[in-house]
Amino acid sequence: MEYDYIKSLHLIFVITWFAGLFYIVRLFVYQIEAFHKPPPEKEILGKQFKIMAKRLWTIITWPSMILALGFGIWVVALRPFYLTDAWMQVKLVFVFLLIIYHFKCHTIFKQLQKDIVKHSSNFMRLFNEGATIILFAVVFLVILKNAVNWIYGTMGIIVFSVLIMLGYRMYKRIRQKNDE
Repeated sequence: MEYDYIKSLHLIFVITWFAGLFYIVRLFVYQIEAFHKPPPEKEILGKQFKIMAKRLWTIITWPSMILALGFGIWVVALRPFYLTDAWMQVKLVFVFLLIIYHFKCHTIFKQLQKDIVKHSSNFMRLFNEGATIILFAVVFLVILKNAVNWIYGTMGIIVFSVLIMLGYRMYKRIRQKNDE
C-alpha cells in the first residue's frame, strides 16, 4: 500500500518536472527572440519573460525534479530488487541524462536572466526535443519492462529522433516562408 502511494507521488512529480522542462525551453525561445527586438518591445518582453522563467524554474521545475528523484529513490528503497532488472538500469541512464539536461537548462536560464544570449531560438527549438526523446524512452522502458527488445527499442528511438529533426526542418521552412 505504501509503495503505491510513493510510486504515485513519484509519477506526479516526474510529470510536473517534464512539464517544467518543456515550458522553460519554450520560454528560452521567446526570451531569445525578444532580445533581438527593437526597444521598447525588447525591454518590456524581456522583463516579462524573465519573471515567467524565474517563477517556472524556481517554483515548479526545480522542486519537481527534487521530489521526483526523492520519491524515485524511495520507490527503489522499497523494491531494491528493481536495481537488478536491465530495464531499470537503462531507465536510470536516461534519468541521469535528464538530470544533465536539467542542469544545462539551468545554465541557460542563468545566462538569459543576465541578458547573455549564447544560443539561437532555432537551437532552443531543437534542444527542446532532448527531453521529448528521454520521455519516450523512459515511458516505453517502464511500461514494457522485460518485454522490450533492445534492438527494436533503440531503432525506434533513432527513427523517432530523425522524425523530430525532419519535423523541425519543415517547421523552420514554413516559418521562414511566413516571415517573407
